Amino acid sequence: MDAFEWDQRYQSADRLWSATPNLFVADRLKTMMPGRGLDLAGGEGRNAIWLASLGWKMTAVDFSEVAVERGAAHTDQVEFVVADVLDWEPADRYDLVLVAYLHLAAPDFERVLVRAREWLFPDGELFLIGHDVSNVSDGWGGPQYPEVLWDVRGIVGWLDGMFIVESQVVRRPVETEDGPRFARDALVRARPRLPQV
Repeated sequence: MDAFEWDQRYQSADRLWSATPNLFVADRLKTMMPGRGLDLAGGEGRNAIWLASLGWKMTAVDFSEVAVERGAAHTDQVEFVVADVLDWEPADRYDLVLVAYLHLAAPDFERVLVRAREWLFPDGELFLIGHDVSNVSDGWGGPQYPEVLWDVRGIVGWLDGMFIVESQVVRRPVETEDGPRFARDALVRARPRLPQV
């Protein structure tokens, strides 16, 4: 989908996604020391807004002008930028680069991650959460196109040379009309170098 199609999708509802942060973002990052953070393809900004409430200086980038305007209307504590993550270049480095549910064809996604890792401070973290390819057969909801879904092993391969903090497929509860179901997400966290002891 291009920016125009995403604008239309956002305009179809008062809020396309939850106002609360992603379950795993909240669980893993709630105790991380606040610093400068970047939320790539951040949509309406739910994760960036939550991180800013914890003291992070956040920038959120998305190519949907509608999504960015909605996020900016909720807070002045996040710098919202309308841009395509395939082309955008930051002026700063970050303690955290967050990529949540950005689903692109593998060559484009790899290009985003290879660039994003270069935007980290030496002790920063790349935090990735998205629909796993196994979600099509064993999970619930999300895109049903395997070519844009994530594979943990493939992502870790693109991050060669980084210290992998965590890499696994996780189950995320989803409330449905038929009761709770579970989506399968890929979660990868990586740092530019080994932690000092």
